[in-house]
Amino acid sequence: MLQRIVDWIVYSVLGLHPEMRWVESLHFFIYDSIKILLLLFVMIFIIGFLRTYLPQTKVKKWISGKRYGVGNVTASFFGAVTPFCSCSSIPIFISFLEAGVPLGVTFSFLITSPLVNEYLVVLMLGFFGWKITLAYVISGILIGTISGLILGRMKLEKYLVKDLISGKRAKDIVYDRIKKRVAFGFNEAISIIKKLWLWILIGVGIGAIIHNYVPAEVIQSIVSKGGIFAVPIAVLLGVPLYGSCAAIVPVAVVLFQKGVPLGTALAFMMAVSALSFPEAIILRRAMKLKLIAIFFGVVAIAIILTGYIYNLLQMML
Repeated sequence: MLQRIVDWIVYSVLGLHPEMRWVESLHFFIYDSIKILLLLFVMIFIIGFLRTYLPQTKVKKWISGKRYGVGNVTASFFGAVTPFCSCSSIPIFISFLEAGVPLGVTFSFLITSPLVNEYLVVLMLGFFGWKITLAYVISGILIGTISGLILGRMKLEKYLVKDLISGKRAKDIVYDRIKKRVAFGFNEAISIIKKLWLWILIGVGIGAIIHNYVPAEVIQSIVSKGGIFAVPIAVLLGVPLYGSCAAIVPVAVVLFQKGVPLGTALAFMMAVSALSFPEAIILRRAMKLKLIAIFFGVVAIAIILTGYIYNLLQMML
């Protein structure tokens, strides 16, 4: 429905030609901006509403009190079933922090959510088959879990932006009427979107330009000539890019069909999904540059190692 509305505005109302590259970027920007902002509002509203039923001190105690690593696994599985890209996962990540969820656990969600989602799984099933798809899903959950555990042990809370991650997390929210609960969810959604909307538009705008001005042939050529360093090169190429699952999976398929090893192709797809320049811009509103660099570094290393493991398995089988 949203796709048709944006098509009508760009191509019919504005009368722009769909085959022009800058028009494609404009269409991408309008569609993704509206989609992300609407999705964020709905999800933050729902989470805010549910938070009124869950005292924050109990949530924090429940997650922190679990056996080591269980909270990270739970967050990764939750991320895997949510339909978010790397940018739209961030406000949910912030909501979890405000609810008192430990930083490492919230990172597990932030990493896995864009790596694994139902849209990507359906596309991969069609292009790669169920075996590779299942292996990818398991890898995505493991990357989110292990990376979250590592980041959690590094005690990085001091690098969060204090005015965004407010002191509300220490207090329980108690409302006795549905109307007040709904009002809290609505105000929570408006509050977070007000703080992030500009960063979201800037991030999506940069992503729209990169998405339509970097040909897949250039990526294929560079990765194919990478030799033993093809996996880290693929990851480094994937990090600046930003695109939907519909755009990422076909590119990975083309790389694989052109002779690029499976692990290298999947590492590229993981890097585009989980790490992007627009995501870094939006995260700057929530955390300091040092934490963003550490987060990107840990996840990039995990993806590179995963890519090499898949390449090794492909050679052995």
